[in-house]
Amino acid sequence: MKQKKMRFALCFGNRGFMPGELILGAREDMVKAVTDAGYDYIIMEEEATRYGAVETREEGLLYGEWLKKHEGTYDGVIFSMPIFVDENGAINALRDAGVPILMQAYPDEIGKMDFKHRRDAFCGKFSVTDVFYQYDIPFTVRKPHVVHPLTSAFQQNLKDFAAICRVVNGMKRFNLGCIGARTTAFKTVRFDELTMQRHGINVESFDLSELVDFVNKKEDDDPKVLEKEKGLMNYADFSIMPEQNKKTLAKISVVIDEYIENYHLDALALRCWNEMETILRVCPCVLISELNDRGIPASCEIDMCSAITMRAMSLAAEEPTACLDWNNNYGADENKVILFHCGSTAQSLMTGKGTVTEHKMFAKNDPGSGWGTNEGRIKAMDMTFSNCMTENGKIKIYFSEGKFTADEIEDTYFGCAGVAEIPDLQNKLIRLARGGFKHHTTIGVGHMKDILTEAFTTYLHYDVTSIE
Repeated sequence: MKQKKMRFALCFGNRGFMPGELILGAREDMVKAVTDAGYDYIIMEEEATRYGAVETREEGLLYGEWLKKHEGTYDGVIFSMPIFVDENGAINALRDAGVPILMQAYPDEIGKMDFKHRRDAFCGKFSVTDVFYQYDIPFTVRKPHVVHPLTSAFQQNLKDFAAICRVVNGMKRFNLGCIGARTTAFKTVRFDELTMQRHGINVESFDLSELVDFVNKKEDDDPKVLEKEKGLMNYADFSIMPEQNKKTLAKISVVIDEYIENYHLDALALRCWNEMETILRVCPCVLISELNDRGIPASCEIDMCSAITMRAMSLAAEEPTACLDWNNNYGADENKVILFHCGSTAQSLMTGKGTVTEHKMFAKNDPGSGWGTNEGRIKAMDMTFSNCMTENGKIKIYFSEGKFTADEIEDTYFGCAGVAEIPDLQNKLIRLARGGFKHHTTIGVGHMKDILTEAFTTYLHYDVTSIE
């Protein structure tokens, strides 16, 4: 799931009557902080201006031109304020940055408050953020208000900012595959394609009959099919599955890969029933599971909105995500819920390798039609849950946090499930119901509500709804 090594453009502010010599130390500090965190950087030459920083409008324009030359090579900008800086240079430098901007200001030190050493960046940070607000330039601020680059607090700031940049840059424009029409019975997963396009999400739609035709034309001894079958057998436990059904699943996976490659799909939603079961005699749950583990967010039941939040969380956490049903209460505990799906959950989110079985719901009326569910249990972990909907030209989205517990679910419980513990769950469920959100939620690894809220509110302009 790891993306390319992230790179930040470093920018430093200056102001004539302040001790500008402190900027030289800041340049060294910030380079060390960024590289220690495992990221790359670009920095304007020290000789380009006084101390390589921006103060005047002309210096700001010079930095802006330098940034333009490096456009596309950096993921975010870190604007460092070693002293109380001049906001005019900062505006000209960063107004066209086009990426998230992290505001960092140095703290003063007790015992170094004389004019030679006093920074006043605590106050100066407000000067810059105020003017950026006036110019409608989005920026990110983190706690604490002032922080030295060579501290653990700033390392956390950097980690969070990197996640924000991944989400913003990855969600700004991407291709979402819609393989099959919405299942007639599921009006809950309706979506507005034009609203998605206005948010930079290009939908590529494919008729399921085309996929079926492509699958039927694949030969059993096709090298791609043989290689795919081998990979799937290593991915999950297929020991009880009939050979021909294995072969069919491998063919479907190859066809889906061709869609991904030919149309440059970054995420997808699949019509998983009931044609695949009645015509192809398989259920594609394990294929969706494997796609998610490969870093391609994939939802079932043509839930296009879930695919959006899955992509966002996979970018933030650099871990697989899953689309799950709000499925069952867990005894009398009002803050616990069983989150479930038939077997589309990424195996890396499970307690162990899943077992590929026949879908019990399809087997009830049509035995032999539903081979492909990947059964198991979701592991204990902190998690974030989210979903969205299209409404009146906007994408309405929510984020909240909880954890999966190690609580047991009986062996006879079908599918892949886990017990989630969510504070104030009952009130949150009421807000979801009244807000028009669906029976699905999507989950990602770790707590990242704050990161996602920052990305979607400050930079992506989604309609973020609180359910807290």
